[in-house]
Amino acid sequence: MSEPTLVGAQVELDVGAVAHGGWCVARHEGLVVFVRHALPGERVRARITEQSKRFARAEAVGVLTASPHRVTPRCPVARPDGCGGCDWQHADAGYQRELKAAVVAEQLRRLAGIDRDVVVEALPGDGFDWRTRVRFAVDDQGRAGFRRARAHEVIAVDHCPIAHPLVEAAGVESKEWNRASEVEVAASASSGERLLSVTGRRDGVVRVHGGDFLTEEAIGRRWRVSAGAFWQVHPFAASTLGAAVRDGLAPRPGERAVDLYAGVGLFAGLLAQDVGPTGEVIAVESSRVAAADAAFNLADLPQVRVVSSGVADALTPGSVGLVVGGAGADVVVLDPPRVGAGAQVVDGVVALRPRAIAYVACDPAALARDVRTFADAGYPLESLRAFDLFPQTHHVECVAILAPDQAPR
Repeated sequence: MSEPTLVGAQVELDVGAVAHGGWCVARHEGLVVFVRHALPGERVRARITEQSKRFARAEAVGVLTASPHRVTPRCPVARPDGCGGCDWQHADAGYQRELKAAVVAEQLRRLAGIDRDVVVEALPGDGFDWRTRVRFAVDDQGRAGFRRARAHEVIAVDHCPIAHPLVEAAGVESKEWNRASEVEVAASASSGERLLSVTGRRDGVVRVHGGDFLTEEAIGRRWRVSAGAFWQVHPFAASTLGAAVRDGLAPRPGERAVDLYAGVGLFAGLLAQDVGPTGEVIAVESSRVAAADAAFNLADLPQVRVVSSGVADALTPGSVGLVVGGAGADVVVLDPPRVGAGAQVVDGVVALRPRAIAYVACDPAALARDVRTFADAGYPLESLRAFDLFPQTHHVECVAILAPDQAPR
């Protein structure tokens, strides 16, 4: 006999602590309920949207007792049953950073066994008009919008308040896209260039308009970023993360540095400036498009070698691993995808015996798991900085510095 379901029912909840992913935790008759559009300390009326044996999910459809940090969302679809992109538009900017800091600290405590106070640092701006790359979904009527939280349904929009003005100037929301399934706009705040990619509904072919690449500026250099290559979406993100990595690693002239998941070469270029012509930098990137960009961007730095390879392969002796691992490394920076680096890559990095490692992470849970693996291998967490690169959303970027115990710095 199946358990009775609460899906569709409305219940009153006292909201507790924040949880990873834009949720807050509450309980209803002993059942854990993860609630969106709520804030810790509030009492809300919530509609149950999903239920399993272990927990339920819900959306706060009414606020009975409001948090002092609650504000009116700027976007009309940042609401229950609305766009799933912005998690915290109903909280003031400072409190959003407090919530993100609590999530990072909780993940470190639960998954890595580390108790640490975390502060999430703000970037310039008011938390809106920052997103330089936006992917719109297209509904059956050809209207552009965004998907509802945890659903495929497209919510059509007239304007996205977190999108950069250069993205909004493309006018995607005011046009009909009857033959498209997705429209992506990428813009460079530094050069003013813009690319528009349209994915066909029937053939799945991506057609790019506006050129083959964008020109970005960061850490005193210009960067070619081809369509499909990764670049941070906040205009101040690349320089902010670059400065945090440089401060944490303190690269020295003549050192050997390794940049893993190198993308178009941002951190490799930064490391090359510091190790100088007597040093060496090896940049490893699996995307051929991004690796080609990195080679182009760093062509004036003879101390840099770009390796087009998967990171795990590059760290494995017997393949291209000898290129990376043969002489070890003094410093390593890695910026893995959201799933994290994983044990194999961590072991490969530790085998290089660097004096310091900078781990750039976009997911607190993946970071905590990998930090635990590094610590077990003799590289405990030395310092951590967190940055609000994605205001209004639950996402947060961290730069963790790991170093062997009693390592000379």
